[in-house]
Amino acid sequence: MFRTHVSVKAIGQLSGFIQMDPDFTAWRKPAGLQRLTGKVRWKSNTRPAPVLTAAPVRALVDEQVSIRGHFLPLHCPVTLHARMHSDEGDLWESFAHYNADERGTFSLTRDPSVGGSYLGCEPMGLFWSMQPAPGGREALRLRKKSVESPYTVHVSLLEGHVSTSEGQRSELAAVTIERWYIAPGVKRIEINQNGLVGTLFIPPGPGPFPAMLDLWGMGGGLQEYRSSLLASRGYVSFSLAYFGHKDLPGPPNCINVGDSYFKAAFLLLQDHPQVVSDRVGIIGLSFGCYLTLRIPTKTGVKPSCLVGINGPVGCTVSLLNSDGRTKNVDSYQEFWNFDDEGCVIFKDASLPANIPPDNFLKVEKLDCPLMYIVGEDDLSTASIENADLIKSENRCKALLL
Repeated sequence: MFRTHVSVKAIGQLSGFIQMDPDFTAWRKPAGLQRLTGKVRWKSNTRPAPVLTAAPVRALVDEQVSIRGHFLPLHCPVTLHARMHSDEGDLWESFAHYNADERGTFSLTRDPSVGGSYLGCEPMGLFWSMQPAPGGREALRLRKKSVESPYTVHVSLLEGHVSTSEGQRSELAAVTIERWYIAPGVKRIEINQNGLVGTLFIPPGPGPFPAMLDLWGMGGGLQEYRSSLLASRGYVSFSLAYFGHKDLPGPPNCINVGDSYFKAAFLLLQDHPQVVSDRVGIIGLSFGCYLTLRIPTKTGVKPSCLVGINGPVGCTVSLLNSDGRTKNVDSYQEFWNFDDEGCVIFKDASLPANIPPDNFLKVEKLDCPLMYIVGEDDLSTASIENADLIKSENRCKALLL
């Protein structure tokens, strides 16, 4: 099974979709050597000063960055400390312990971390293991608010195996890395027409391109960072708001758009002049996964493929009518649980045993490939149980990952 950090490149292998790698040549030329090495603090009469390099220093968030240390004392212990600020201004950080080899070098693609935020050989461990810095706000979630600016990650090389709680330490070397969700040339177009609310992303070039309708979950609002990344990889992508957005009809705690709304969004993509009309898929997370399965079974549209991430096969909230509108989304609190810190666990609400039989979708009607991605530690959706349901009943042409 895939974990939820699966790259969007995997989606391009489904249903013969084309792949288009953008040209990042301009991104791979740092302004000067000082940008790569940072300020050097460690001096020696017998060897060059330590150097920390990253390649590329500007990249998409799903592209691997190679981080290396050079000109260190043989077999010496060092610490890498990564930190960045979210769009809300909160500090996130990680650190890892490495040991230089017999040549005075180390590489994150080759060598294991022996302590810190993660263990083992994890080339991108400094990025995926980031946590809110101690003393900051609690219960934070890292979500990119503006895809038109990068996450700027500062990586420091420190002497010895130390932790970030041990106070300020002098940098031996440093490098700054930009992590982008949108490639050069991708067009971002805000959509607020004919009742539809969302953001359309179009790759550079004349097209036509395959396309994806992008649906998020009950967190509501409009999330753009998956769509912008899909467009950076060669897909026209439409991130659609359907819940908890100021431009949608109220009340805010109900889904006030129905099947016709999602059908119109799909047709907007299918009819776009830069889209291959018979290569339009749908991708959805959590409740958006339910909608991904619902749209082709209820509206008559024919997507090329479906990608469901950690979502149910049946509706997890009470339907107000057959068009898919809902009552208050908090109406199923009887299935809520709480952890020791008082945080809500929604998982039981989507257990197949707790879903009314009439609310299950007839996924056996699907005539396109389905990629169903499961995050085994998800406490918001019973994705494992729903995947088992699809598999055991052989209800559709599903690729369970």
